[in-house]
Amino acid sequence: MDESQLIARLKEGDRAAFKELVERWEDMVYNTSLSIVQSDEDAEDVAQEVFIQVYESIDSFKEQSKLSTWIYRIAVTKSLDAIRKKKRKKRNAFLQSLYSKDDELVHDPADFVHPGVKAENKEEAALLFKAIDKLPENQKTAFVLNRIEMLSYKEVSEIMEVSVNSVDALLQRAKKNLRKKLEGMVK
Repeated sequence: MDESQLIARLKEGDRAAFKELVERWEDMVYNTSLSIVQSDEDAEDVAQEVFIQVYESIDSFKEQSKLSTWIYRIAVTKSLDAIRKKKRKKRNAFLQSLYSKDDELVHDPADFVHPGVKAENKEEAALLFKAIDKLPENQKTAFVLNRIEMLSYKEVSEIMEVSVNSVDALLQRAKKNLRKKLEGMVK
């Protein structure tokens, strides 16, 4: 079934079409989310939220971009929202721990290692993902979509709703910032 048929069937509420949509894009959504949130559990939650939103808002999809671009956009937004929510929870837990009787502080989770990384590269990958996680949101998004998801500048620009030149500038700044962060981590 081609994309326009799939969209039409989704808009009619066809459950088989929704199942096909999930099967077609679940790996892409999960991998994108995983690269941004850096947690298997969080990436699974985000992926579920993405498909729920797609299902609930398919009627608002104007077909001015490819369906995959729209889904990527939702995945990136939901992933960034999950990070913000987690940071708020961490801050609140930290603040609460300041007043708790046992003075137990919240610790960061163990270093994240993307499951697609070969064993001999895990240490370097952990450092890279730690550095990526510290980039500003827009640089992190552009970097993940282009360098990890292997999307073209044009595709990244459509997903982020910015110009191709903006994507190029974001990637240049991300690379520069990553170099600085990695040099600081390795020393």
